[in-house]
Amino acid sequence: MSGQGAGAAPVLGVAIVTYNAEKVILDCLESLLAAPDQPMRIVLCDNASTDGTVDAIRDWAAGRRAWRPSDLPGLPPAPAPKPVRLVEFDAPPAAGALPLAGQGADEPGIALIHSGLNRGFAGGVNLALEALRAAPDVALFWVLNPDAIAPPGAPGALMRAAREGGPGIGLWGGRILYADARGSINADGGGWLNRWTGVTGGVNFMRPHADAPPPDPAGFDFVSGASMAVTRAFLETVGPMREDYFLYYEEVDWALRRGDLAIGYAPGATIYHHVGASIGSPTHRRGGSPFSLYFLFRNRRRLVRRFNPAALPVAWAYSMAKVAQLALRGDLAAASAAFRGFNGLPPPRAVRERIAPEARPLAFGGE
Repeated sequence: MSGQGAGAAPVLGVAIVTYNAEKVILDCLESLLAAPDQPMRIVLCDNASTDGTVDAIRDWAAGRRAWRPSDLPGLPPAPAPKPVRLVEFDAPPAAGALPLAGQGADEPGIALIHSGLNRGFAGGVNLALEALRAAPDVALFWVLNPDAIAPPGAPGALMRAAREGGPGIGLWGGRILYADARGSINADGGGWLNRWTGVTGGVNFMRPHADAPPPDPAGFDFVSGASMAVTRAFLETVGPMREDYFLYYEEVDWALRRGDLAIGYAPGATIYHHVGASIGSPTHRRGGSPFSLYFLFRNRRRLVRRFNPAALPVAWAYSMAKVAQLALRGDLAAASAAFRGFNGLPPPRAVRERIAPEARPLAFGGE
């Protein structure tokens, strides 16, 4: 691999799962390619997108689809040179097959794995990580959402923090800002978990970026899956993400299984995030879609049952109060989806039909 001789900088592996991400993925890729100081191996895993995601990536890489920067924060002022080498696979490739991007790359490239069906967030992440783990020069593994924008200094800041943090830290997070609310924090490196209700939240949620000091990672229960880095030691200790969540709570479960490994905070590894761009996740501006609420409430119960089963009655009472609030607001579709999700009932028809038939056993499987 070019640029990876003796004394070369350690490589950052980037794992991105796409599903119907045509409108956001090119901003993400352009932002990563603008990083001046960090070699990367970027692996996309497409979960059988039904929109133009794959064609957009191919056309962009070949230079057939122009990309122009918008006024969104964190984007580079000009597009990366094209073509960008795109290597496609139908399964995780063997060691040595992943192209290099960023510092030291003579011909910048990215890899695209076709998963064959919608495997959910964890399923896609696990395929991408399997490919990256086969590359021995990858020292850190960064799970990044396709609707994220990484300013040029973020990849290098993440790698520096991990290099200086010592072997006792297994997970790393950085500040996540809303892309559509300039200066507001979505999650500051990590999140907290109420083990009795199963409710989670982001540290420093909605605080102004300029006024918030770096948080103490000792208070983190997990790291947001929108921007989460793990070490090889973490992967060897914990193993892959559990795939039966399909959507939401995978990263919480992952972090709770970390044993003695600590969570670290990476100053400068700030990203911007279009929260809920493709699935209608609840944000500071809107409630969640029935699709997102079904999985959110179902997996809240699943997590509590696994890690604190004595709290199930408390979590049920809290969640049913939230269902009642949705119903009183007149959002009966959202209330029904949340009720069904937490109580282990089949999803509403509209939720079920958003998942392709071949992927439904993965999405709606049992405990």
